[in-house]
Amino acid sequence: MRRTSAVLAAASLAAAVGITGAATPALAATHATTTHTTTTHATTTASYYLSLGDSLAQGVQPNAAGTDVETSQGYADQLYTALKATNPALKLDKLGCPGETTTSMINGGLCTYPDTSQLAQAVAFLKAHLGHVQLVTIDIGANDLNPCIALTVPSQIVTCLEKVIPVAVQNLTTIMTQLRAAAGATTKIIGMSYYDPEAADWLQGTSAGRQLAALSRALLSTYNGDLGKVYTAAGATVADVYTAFHTGGSKPYVTLPAFGSVPRYVAYVCSYTWACAAPPVGPNEHANRLGYAVIANTFLNADLG
Repeated sequence: MRRTSAVLAAASLAAAVGITGAATPALAATHATTTHTTTTHATTTASYYLSLGDSLAQGVQPNAAGTDVETSQGYADQLYTALKATNPALKLDKLGCPGETTTSMINGGLCTYPDTSQLAQAVAFLKAHLGHVQLVTIDIGANDLNPCIALTVPSQIVTCLEKVIPVAVQNLTTIMTQLRAAAGATTKIIGMSYYDPEAADWLQGTSAGRQLAALSRALLSTYNGDLGKVYTAAGATVADVYTAFHTGGSKPYVTLPAFGSVPRYVAYVCSYTWACAAPPVGPNEHANRLGYAVIANTFLNADLG
């Protein structure tokens, strides 16, 4: 977790100059050894749920040593359980790549796929199973901002965000255009807005930490809006995880035994993620099992309309 005064200053400058988007933290370390294989031959005996994205799509959580590992408790796994209850023939294909950005999703380089990149693999899968894909879900875009957050000079962070965010939005447009073309006009695609683990900065007990928590929410809301416009333009629905995590509100305050009186949105991020966990497990920005269940239910609600 990168919580520094430089990021706070950059967020303030970003708001002042009207930068579009939110500086969200890294969602995973790169797992270059991950190999994804899928069956791309056509079939008439099953239907499919195709899950795409970054570490959240693979259910990444920290283990007891604080190392990020892929789990079977992610939102894709839990959503699949719900969908399979009404479609026993449904099969799940998870192509998500920890650390994936919109650029690497298009070009490859982080995880190994038979068709070079996650996007190329997804397009091949959709074409091979045209008419048999019940649902496609995707979360992508948070990791694009990591190079900016890694900087220490506020003016450099702002300049970085001004360059990176438009590229991320354009890349997502490319991704969604290709997915829609391969899936056909009627296949349901649902994109995800991001929650804000930086809300845990409020627990620092300093005015700077609390300002950062507030600013990160505002910037993330704008960035989610940019991503949402791309999803909608491609005929996709948006699973509003930002709202499902109660990110938007600051009142009322609630009392947590470990932290005292905190805004309700901070309590939720502590309950749904590892962001408030003590070392060595945390702080970690990934959702926990309950948080992934909330994300899965948000996707399910978007699917059911």
